[in-house]
Amino acid sequence: MSSFDKRGESFENKFAHDEALQFKANARRNKLLGLWAAEKLGKSAAEADAYARTIVSADLEEAGEDDVFRKIRTDLDAAKVAQSDHQIRRTMDEMMAKAIEEVKAGR
Repeated sequence: MSSFDKRGESFENKFAHDEALQFKANARRNKLLGLWAAEKLGKSAAEADAYARTIVSADLEEAGEDDVFRKIRTDLDAAKVAQSDHQIRRTMDEMMAKAIEEVKAGR
C-alpha cells in the first residue's frame, strides 16, 4: 500500500469516527433536551425517561434538528407550557454543548 493510499484510508477512518461521535452527541443532546422538556411538562422520573426516548426517536424523522424542535414545541404548546422558540433553540444549543463534552469525556 502506498503512502497516498494509507493517507486516504486515514482520512476515511477519521471521517467515520467523527460521524460516529456526532451521532452520539446528537442522541445525547436529544435525551438531555427530552429530560429538560419533561421537567417543564411536570412528568415523573419514569415518564421523563420514556419521554426523552420519544425525543431521540423524533430526530430520526428527517435530517437536521427541526423535527426535534417541532416535537418539543408541539408538546409544550399542548400542555400550555410557556417557552419561546428562542428559549427552546437556546436550550438545544446548550444541551448540544453539554452532550459534546460528555461524549468527548467518554460518558
